[in-house]
Amino acid sequence: MNKGTIIKVSGPLIVAGDMKHANMFDVVKVSEYGLIGEIIEMRDDKASIQVYEETSGLGPGESVETTGMPLSVELAPGIIGGIFDGIQRPLEDMRKISGNTIKRGINVKSLDREKKWDFKPVKKVGDVVQPGDILGLIQETVLIEHRVMVPHNVNGKITDIYEGSFNITETIAKIENDKNEIIDVCMLSKWPVRRQRPFKMKYAPEEPLVTGQRSIDTFFPITKGGIAAVPGPFGSGKTVVQHQLAKWSDADIVVYIGCGERGNEMTDVLMEFPQLMDPRSNEPLMKRTVLIANTSDMPVAAREASIYTGITIAEYYRDMGYDVAIMADSTSRWAEALREMSARLEEMPGEEGYPAYLGSRLAQFYERAGKVMTLGAEDRNGSITAIGAVSPPGGDLSEPVTQATMRIVKVFWSLDSSLAYARHFPAINWLTSYSLYSSKLELWSDENIAKGYSKLTQDAMRLLQEEANLQEIVRLVGIDALSKVERLVLEAARSLREDFLYQDAMHPNDTYCSLNKRYKLLKTIMDFYYKSKEVIKKEIDIEELFELPVRERISRSRLIEESEINEHFRKIDDEMERQLKNLSEVEA
Repeated sequence: MNKGTIIKVSGPLIVAGDMKHANMFDVVKVSEYGLIGEIIEMRDDKASIQVYEETSGLGPGESVETTGMPLSVELAPGIIGGIFDGIQRPLEDMRKISGNTIKRGINVKSLDREKKWDFKPVKKVGDVVQPGDILGLIQETVLIEHRVMVPHNVNGKITDIYEGSFNITETIAKIENDKNEIIDVCMLSKWPVRRQRPFKMKYAPEEPLVTGQRSIDTFFPITKGGIAAVPGPFGSGKTVVQHQLAKWSDADIVVYIGCGERGNEMTDVLMEFPQLMDPRSNEPLMKRTVLIANTSDMPVAAREASIYTGITIAEYYRDMGYDVAIMADSTSRWAEALREMSARLEEMPGEEGYPAYLGSRLAQFYERAGKVMTLGAEDRNGSITAIGAVSPPGGDLSEPVTQATMRIVKVFWSLDSSLAYARHFPAINWLTSYSLYSSKLELWSDENIAKGYSKLTQDAMRLLQEEANLQEIVRLVGIDALSKVERLVLEAARSLREDFLYQDAMHPNDTYCSLNKRYKLLKTIMDFYYKSKEVIKKEIDIEELFELPVRERISRSRLIEESEINEHFRKIDDEMERQLKNLSEVEA
């Protein structure tokens, strides 16, 4: 007997009796509709169940049937380019069944069982394999080669392996284990979302995730395998920052989770991504993207599952040896779902009503990121970079979700509403943001971008910090109280803010900034500052210095095309040298 009956219905929470046969985190089917739920608490024979679908109309006495299995995702070819809900149901297939409004109780498979995939073995009969070894390859999209791996509970000798077209449930290989049992292996596997997938070892991150966003890559970089938070009040651009990272970062695969956000924002993603081209491959971004849409009008309990669904899919592709970036927008909405379920369970509330285990749940999610050596005989590395948006009410960074997140992450991109209202985007406040990876990436930057690049960025940040101090003096006694050197600092910092940190996401030449363009632009701005410091020793007119024609050329440099970068900045260097020299000679 694996059935119980409903005793109580409280929104998305259902309490069922006669459930001694069930276990924690079992998936259950509720009522004649077959609504999907998950057991989150057991007391005697009573099970508290969070239901991932609408529960209106349910009442005591209706049946609850346990499947005996934890909430799991299906892993096989066909995930990339897919659009799923929080429990990995394909939204397009659901729309075909129920129209534009999702009806409850829809039973649909996560992945297509009919589609054939061309499987090319890389192992042969007689090879001894272990969990994580690659059996063969499938071209999942034009950008992603799907590596079919030996399941985690299988090892032994291959007795048969086939080449050709198969669907995800057909046998592609047979493996004889040490008990002389023959195990049929297909492309499809399942994995519980709340359990981390195993790996051999975890590395310290040492290579940056290049995002194409100047303020991030220059001053607050994140590594492949790093973890970051994007906090900010309403309207400060959290979602746009995450969209930009999803579009232009040099991760192999992007998993984007819309967790409790507005439906129109997810619509923007769904409409935009198929049309956008990857700057590295000139192919549509959807060819390397997985979207999980769980908008604010969907059942609140499914928000909690969507985060785990996304990170499990990311781990699957990490195990193949890919660099995966996962965007969670936003963890605050996820935490609100935790708070609501905790209140309905009548648990003792923590700060601001959030459950006492909020911090540990956040850590469980973020700690699944990292750069690892995957399972398998051959050494294969993969990484997951986790970036979570945080939406503190009223922009109050002292609230519990932000504080719990700050204790875990190593990169903090603090969005400032005053910058956003001034139309400065991305609105990352350079004085309150930080990255603990900066020092680790200095060697990489000096070797791969330019020698002395790390000193250049340190000098630029020092200028911005000096500007903040000088602005206090200007507000009190006016700019005339400053020396020429101090006025030069203000002007150089203004150039950094307006010509370097500001980036136009709508301009085709500015939405993405390459390593070369970023370096040349920063070096040119700082060169003007360094050389001007020498020039002003000769008693020149500071206003004439600031009005040199080359300043205009520098300010427009961020909008030039990639192919013109080297020639453009070479000409600017020549002009700067000539104009500064002429100014010095005239004054002399």
